[in-house]
Amino acid sequence: MRIPLVLWLLYASPACADTIVATRTIRAQTLITAQDIVAKDADIVGAISDASAIIGQEARVALYPGRPIRPGDIGPPAVVERNQIIILVFDQSGVTISTEGRSLSRAGPGERIRAMNLASRITVSGHVLPDGRVRVTH
Repeated sequence: MRIPLVLWLLYASPACADTIVATRTIRAQTLITAQDIVAKDADIVGAISDASAIIGQEARVALYPGRPIRPGDIGPPAVVERNQIIILVFDQSGVTISTEGRSLSRAGPGERIRAMNLASRITVSGHVLPDGRVRVTH
């Protein structure tokens, strides 16, 4: 039995997934909108293939037109800016201590950040909460 050429080509060709690429140069710290990205018919290892995972995120690095967007290139929009006065929260065994601190970098919710406790001048680390406070870990 002979297989028609069209069916053979469909069977022999690899399946391609969409890869999301930038449509324009997107500077770091810019929120990404639907107009900034497009799906390209290519399967690039490590690249994001779901546009909904990118829209509303912030570019962590400069993104260039036609280049694939990778998970490390984007992140949640920053709620804490570098040198911003923030609230540090330490919560352990039912005791909660809050004090002012100064952020040493910018970060979004869930990201790890270092901050200086303004009262003691000690540098601490913690995770940014959605409201901009930092839950200090030891």
